[in-house]
Amino acid sequence: MNKRNKRILLVEDDQTLCRLIAEQLEVLGYSVSRAFSWKQAETALKGQDPSLALLDIRLPDADGLECLPKLSAQCPVIVLTAYGSIKHAVAAMHAGAAEYLAKPVNPTELELAVTRTLSADSLRRKYEYCNNQLTSRVARNMIGSSNAFKKLVELIELVAPSDASVLIEGESGVGKELVAQSIHQLSARSNNTFVPVDCCTLQENLFESELFGHEKGAFTGADKRKQGLIEVAEGGTVFLDEIGELPASLQAKLLRVLETGEFRRLGGTQNLTSDSRFLAATNRDLKSFSRDGGFRRDLYFRLAAVVVYVPSLRERREDIPLLAEHFLNSRTFQRRMIKKLSKPALDALYEYNWPGNIRELRNVIERAILITGNRPLIEFADLGLSSENTIVNVGGQPVPRCELIFDHEPTLDEIKEIYLSRLLGKHRGHRGRIANILGVSERNTYRLIKRYGLEEKARSK
Repeated sequence: MNKRNKRILLVEDDQTLCRLIAEQLEVLGYSVSRAFSWKQAETALKGQDPSLALLDIRLPDADGLECLPKLSAQCPVIVLTAYGSIKHAVAAMHAGAAEYLAKPVNPTELELAVTRTLSADSLRRKYEYCNNQLTSRVARNMIGSSNAFKKLVELIELVAPSDASVLIEGESGVGKELVAQSIHQLSARSNNTFVPVDCCTLQENLFESELFGHEKGAFTGADKRKQGLIEVAEGGTVFLDEIGELPASLQAKLLRVLETGEFRRLGGTQNLTSDSRFLAATNRDLKSFSRDGGFRRDLYFRLAAVVVYVPSLRERREDIPLLAEHFLNSRTFQRRMIKKLSKPALDALYEYNWPGNIRELRNVIERAILITGNRPLIEFADLGLSSENTIVNVGGQPVPRCELIFDHEPTLDEIKEIYLSRLLGKHRGHRGRIANILGVSERNTYRLIKRYGLEEKARSK
């Protein structure tokens, strides 16, 4: 606990005693403000937010017991009085006091009371935070009112109570981990651990150690036994993010865990069991990827007992104003001023194509808040949106603006090749998505990719 960050308001009409107590607290490292009356205390409260107050129960201009409820609503209060009695102690506690000390105050008792009270208040705040995280995860993090969003929530509520594996599909930035957290929080496992595992950030040998754990001496530097994340999640939920990036050698081991509940630590010989639910997420077309040999088909079918598709922001445009308002009001982004979006700015958000989905929207709002400084209104120019992803309306339907520039009059084949190349880059080689955009089958899309020699840009070969 950083004592310098803890400001104590001392309300005591005896100026000599007030000075002595203040000096004792300052020696302990606390920052102290003094008030000799309730009027002075009220003035001090307008200019500061104390972590703790010490209140004399008899003040020249007020009864401390009557002032106590108002003060304790702002911070924990330790009552000081020269009239120590059980009656006063009970009355003070009923009025909201955290501690009760009789004058003259022993320095050691004062230090213990202050430490105890601040620690208890810190624990209370942490408990409230954790409780809010658990009880309102879905309501707070899943925001929307569109039909696509409502269907997603209905599916989450439907699959959450079971223990079935769930594959969460969707583009990058749509909030797949939030969906996984929501499924966990609505399940019977919600009181146990939710363990996210990023499948594309660690090297293969390190990933195996992280997921399954290792025994002492399993590899250089393994100086003691380590539990893997599957063990940590016992009774809870393991969330495998970007499962399509899982190395082939680990896919077989994961399949064994899913089918039998058994695994071994790296370097171990003993079979261990896991009672964990597995959720996985991918931005790939994992079914096609597995069909083409890039992912084990048996593992795909085991993971995809239930598939939850998370719609892109383009598919739920009605939610853009709600999400933007949520980010504007977020405590993470707030400074001293609540900001608003101008109508042109809000229209621009609605008309943008959002290749980075909700993550990109969040970043755009954060940037706009920072660069507008003390201006309360965010204008279109503050958003910094890329023109190539702004949409236009054709026949009343939003269509991505696509501009192809040539230094000559191109042939039809050249236009097709450049456009297909751009789609492959934008959608990271996702053949199914590109086929939908072109209005052709995946097989014809593959033929076009092969025809124009664009296999390197295609993710699924």
